[in-house]
Amino acid sequence: MNSTRRLWLCLVLLLAASFGTLLWTGDEIHRQAPPMPERVVSTDGKVLYTRADIEKGRQVWQSFGGMQLGSIWGHGGYVAPDWSADWLHREAMTLLDRWALREDRGNYDSLSAERRAALRGRLEAGMRRNTYDPARRAITVDQDRAAAIASVSGHYQSLFGNEAATAGLREAYAMKNDTVPDARHREALSAFFWWTAWATVTERPDSGISYTSNWPSEPLVGNKPPASTFVWSAFSVLFVIAGIALLGWHHAVSDGRREEHLPPETDPMRALVITPSMKAVGKYFWLLLGMFLLQILLGSITAHYQIEGQRQYGMNLSEVLPYALTRTWHTQLAVLWIATAWLATGLYMAPAISGHEPRFQRLGVNILWVCLLLIVVGAFSGQWFAVMQKLGLEHNFWFGHQGWEYADMGRFWQWFLFIGLLLWLTLVGRSLWPALREDHPSRSIVALLFLATVAIGLFYGAALMWDEHTSLSMVEYWRWWLVHLWVEGFFEVFASAVLAIIFVRLGLMPVKTATTAVLFATIIFMAGGVLGTLHHLYFSGTPTAVIAIGASFSALEVVPLAYLGFEAYHHYRLGHATPWMRRYRWPVMFFLAVSFWNLVGAGLLGFLINPPLSLYYMQGLNLTPLHGHTALFGVYGMLGIGLVLFCLRGLKPALVWNDRLLQISFWSFNIGLALMAVLTLLPIGTLQLLAAVNHGYWYARSAEFMQRPLIDTLIWMRVPGDVVFTIGAITLTWFVASLWIKPNRGDGEVGDDSGPT
Repeated sequence: MNSTRRLWLCLVLLLAASFGTLLWTGDEIHRQAPPMPERVVSTDGKVLYTRADIEKGRQVWQSFGGMQLGSIWGHGGYVAPDWSADWLHREAMTLLDRWALREDRGNYDSLSAERRAALRGRLEAGMRRNTYDPARRAITVDQDRAAAIASVSGHYQSLFGNEAATAGLREAYAMKNDTVPDARHREALSAFFWWTAWATVTERPDSGISYTSNWPSEPLVGNKPPASTFVWSAFSVLFVIAGIALLGWHHAVSDGRREEHLPPETDPMRALVITPSMKAVGKYFWLLLGMFLLQILLGSITAHYQIEGQRQYGMNLSEVLPYALTRTWHTQLAVLWIATAWLATGLYMAPAISGHEPRFQRLGVNILWVCLLLIVVGAFSGQWFAVMQKLGLEHNFWFGHQGWEYADMGRFWQWFLFIGLLLWLTLVGRSLWPALREDHPSRSIVALLFLATVAIGLFYGAALMWDEHTSLSMVEYWRWWLVHLWVEGFFEVFASAVLAIIFVRLGLMPVKTATTAVLFATIIFMAGGVLGTLHHLYFSGTPTAVIAIGASFSALEVVPLAYLGFEAYHHYRLGHATPWMRRYRWPVMFFLAVSFWNLVGAGLLGFLINPPLSLYYMQGLNLTPLHGHTALFGVYGMLGIGLVLFCLRGLKPALVWNDRLLQISFWSFNIGLALMAVLTLLPIGTLQLLAAVNHGYWYARSAEFMQRPLIDTLIWMRVPGDVVFTIGAITLTWFVASLWIKPNRGDGEVGDDSGPT
């Protein structure tokens, strides 16, 4: 058995074992999810909430933006509070004050330390006790707690309405007035918030920890990190060190085996025949750039809402374009434009690899482009009607706003996108098929590219695996299949295969070397990537096994990133291997940036928050978007831009590029992203972390903390990075537009590359 066959066998066995374990874990999450009661009753027999109330409250929460306005169990936006943690703290303080007033004739804060400790002990015992009766499917609370629930419910009904008493909080939370105009819906919303808070403090039977593994940190009720977070965090560090050591040993052994390879004297891609479908891909880049610019604009509006709350430089924009909506569109556009770059690359590369243009391929490419445009316009319109509460709960799930971060589209639009991806899979697959059937020199790499294409097309189906009333724990399980496996997993494999094919087609790498490298890279990425999905689910109402498996394998996700330094240097050398490679200087530079941000954003900053003990305090703080921004744009965005530039070089081979524009764009992107991270996200996240450790998670997300002058100053410090980053986007758009509007063929013959470099 040769080395390529061994690597394929290892990959197949790895994926079978990983997905088998992931599916088993999903079954355990389903069985042990926090119970949904039919009734919540007080000891005097009064019904406080019914299941219908809680379910309707969840529908209301989803309709106004869900995770885009505050968060639940730590997942979602960062300006408004985490509603679970906020309710838990308010209910605890209401009970303490109620007891202190009745028994000591004063409020809780006025009591002696000894008396406060006694009341906290009573509070902890009462709130952690699990009173859910599986036979009756009912939760029972005492009359004091029932009164506290009613009091906190009144606060939320005021907050999500238009009362003057909570106007200051609405502004601090960037909430529009009358976020939920229907009083009955506000009451149901409070039922849902109460249930999510109940799950965070109520202990699982015979476990000693809550359904969310004692998350969030709340000293008043004894919510502190369980022992499992300490144990598996220590092991995760051990796995990282061992993995990097093994990878270093492998590199030392294998590096000397690289084949000596002389690059060709001329660019092999100049002989490429551009087919009609490949030319049709050009319009995808225009749509991509439009979405990218719009995403940046919405990002600046969203960030400014943290300063003025409901206004944009004095204009009350929240009445027509509220924070929950601008954040929804900002996050969705990030995924959409990056995915468009990769999908367009697949449509361009498939005929280039096989030399085969199937019948009606150009028509299929054009239809897919129209479908993508319809999905963006249709889904975004539905979300506007939903957030503005003009759609109605009965239509929201299918046509409005699902409320799940990165999976916000209504179900109709998700089905539309899924069908569109199947069309893309068909278009790419039938173009690649001749290269798979024949004895193509790059057959193994093409096979990996084809399998990644199949996975990208099919695995978006994870977004269709939940319905409107699926338990939150299972929705989170499938949602992270979409966000982690679809984007961070199979797109990663797709990109690795495309890059390998690019360097092989350019004649810079031998086929055997590229095949071995891409298969090995896929194995080490997927070794941690599949089961590493579970690190998003530590505190989502899941069993302790999720912490153990997630911590172990998410640590392994960092290991292959150490490999990127070697590969980045190798790509840099390839970029200077021959004079004609200057034609591809900027695609290669963006590929180098991918390696840097993969190491920093996905690696260092990802591992900062991934261990269970770290994430216990950091989840939903600004250290999370610190990792998110540097990984999502730094890795996937930069890679998307690099692939676009490579395709453009093929589509416009005779043109002289304005390297000055690309130089400005490249460095503006990198410097702007770094400034955004260092001047704003990192310091705010660090301050929040200290607040969460010292006072509890609720305080780190509270208006009291987030409205401090220092936080406002740090938010304003984001402006320089945003401005520099925007310059990069504008110059990139200018560069691409100039290829069509004002093409520069230089002073030489058609096809000559002479000119400024």
